[in-house]
Amino acid sequence: MLLVLVVFSLCFTSAQALDCYVCSSATTNEACNQNSQQCQAVHDTCMTTVDIAGASKAIVKQCASKATCNGAAASASTDANGNGNIVTCCSAYNLCNYSGAETIHFQITLLSLTGVLLLLLK
Repeated sequence: MLLVLVVFSLCFTSAQALDCYVCSSATTNEACNQNSQQCQAVHDTCMTTVDIAGASKAIVKQCASKATCNGAAASASTDANGNGNIVTCCSAYNLCNYSGAETIHFQITLLSLTGVLLLLLK
């Protein structure tokens, strides 16, 4: 009986692991999406960082903890010229960090809908 519980827990744990695209420094999203990995248990979030300096862009994708990613996202910023960094976090499904731009668009849409709902509730 104990062996069955151990095997079941191992199967359940591996089914819950998140897969993320990973790259160390790519200039395009397509180049960054060439490799993926299964995240370790403590890394439950896919984190994408885009550093922009003028015409150059560096994209880093990795597994991270939710707290680490949210902290990095909170401190990320860009100036009026678009220089700086953008950090996005996702954990909804495997390989959810396919496109950082789509994630940012989704977050803006979600914030806009929340604002509209708040206005309607007044």
